[in-house]
Amino acid sequence: MSESGRFCGKTVVITGAASGIGAEASRLFASEGAVVFASDIDADGGADLAANGPGDIRFRRCDVCDPADIKALMDHAASETGGIDVVFNNAGAGGARAPIDEIEPEEWDQTFNLLMRSVAMGIRYAVPHMKGRKGASIVNVSSVAAVGPGYSPTAYAVAKAGVLHLTKCAATDLAQYGIRVNAVQPGFINTNIFTSTLEFSGEAERMAKQVIAQMSSNAQPVARGGQPRDIAEAVAYLASDAASFVTGTSIIVDGGITLGPRHSWDPEEPGMFEALEAMEKAGKTN
Repeated sequence: MSESGRFCGKTVVITGAASGIGAEASRLFASEGAVVFASDIDADGGADLAANGPGDIRFRRCDVCDPADIKALMDHAASETGGIDVVFNNAGAGGARAPIDEIEPEEWDQTFNLLMRSVAMGIRYAVPHMKGRKGASIVNVSSVAAVGPGYSPTAYAVAKAGVLHLTKCAATDLAQYGIRVNAVQPGFINTNIFTSTLEFSGEAERMAKQVIAQMSSNAQPVARGGQPRDIAEAVAYLASDAASFVTGTSIIVDGGITLGPRHSWDPEEPGMFEALEAMEKAGKTN
């Protein structure tokens, strides 16, 4: 274990840790001194992370759709180190893609079990091991999809909006124990969440990721695709002592995609008033 860093001596539990944001967060926390309990249903990916990542990363398989698995994960982490200091409820996928007029009840339930109930139960089963731990912090993954339609399928968006409200409610419930609860809202981050939802693989997956990165960089003020490290850094801040006065809120990390329509930040893209002025000038010259 590193003897220096923001999380030296801390125990951190991360779900959905075998790839993408979860893997990058695991590496970041471990590199800064934490004992990281990385969990996922992808046992091969998790084992590779533990074997090749920095610091002390310990993998345990966990299906966050099974509350018993979540409880076992939290109990295991606490039994190994004496308690839990940070929980990053990160596990997720795109969920059901059907619109509201076509989605089946079981698809809705599966999406909510994965994206929202797992967060609630992650909090539920971690908190008994976090009480009395100075600086204890929980960070949940929401999404820019929580702020309005158009960023994701409906079930995903509604579940992620629920995570935001759950974050606020949990922050009030747990304030008495000194446990802070916050959320992070990623924009379009170059992970496998999109390609796995669309069932790409191999070369097709690589090309799809390139297309997604290019499209997202063109759709936001920050002209590059979002990376897992961008989210991991925000999560580490919220979990650190630097954010000791921050609870019940969220950080949007999206390259500015939610700021407004393209004409609000791109001088080459005319807005409504610019278009009307151009029409007026054209009318005067004709």
